[in-house]
Amino acid sequence: MANEEKAVLEVEHLSKQYKKGVYASQDVTFNVNKGEIFALIGPNGAGKTTTIRMIATLLKPTEGDAKIGGYSILTDAAKVREGLTYLPDEAGAYKNMKGRQYLQFMSEMYANSKEQAAEFVKTAEEICKLGDRLNDKIETYSRGMIRKLLLARTIMPKPLIAILDEPTSGLDIINALEIRRMIKELAAEGMSFLLSSHNMLEIEYVSDRVGIIAHGHLLETGKPSELLEKYEAQNLEEVFEMVVNNSEIL
Repeated sequence: MANEEKAVLEVEHLSKQYKKGVYASQDVTFNVNKGEIFALIGPNGAGKTTTIRMIATLLKPTEGDAKIGGYSILTDAAKVREGLTYLPDEAGAYKNMKGRQYLQFMSEMYANSKEQAAEFVKTAEEICKLGDRLNDKIETYSRGMIRKLLLARTIMPKPLIAILDEPTSGLDIINALEIRRMIKELAAEGMSFLLSSHNMLEIEYVSDRVGIIAHGHLLETGKPSELLEKYEAQNLEEVFEMVVNNSEIL
């Protein structure tokens, strides 16, 4: 759960303008604390992915800034990338590699030494729980197995914050539950998460706080329980619907 120490991620008035007067994301401000799971939710085209890609230093903001571990995405992008990992929804793995070979390959990109790389691989093996299947080629894996492997790859260097876009997209109930539990366990150990998902049940279950974004603007933030009470809603889907539909922002 979140605590009161300085935020791991600070997003300050972040905006992306693609042409004059047309913003994909505008004046977005929020933070994520140590050990907190923060979910950014919104309809398609709302600005979620644009915001996430700016934070991950993949897009340059038009205005505003974001800091991870105190480092600015504008002036210290290399340092920012040392403190975060990012798993896009469309991410894939090298299918001609074996699972363990893939983890070893990726660990060398994160690690500063062979010893550290070996530790990362060990951590990833524990996280993905694929056992002997790590000796098989990834092309033989189910979608759920690939997603577990990718999540393990994202988390193995123990970043300050892991950014996960649709972490359980397309997975069956069992695999989705396993990944959600994994995220909550890692957060309890102090890792921070920024999630994006269309699955409101998932968001309600796994998140400490939620930000609802539409038309490029962050319209509402709060704990799921607080939002349910505020909007007198039965579930987060109803909150989401009311916030987006009642917005006067065009």
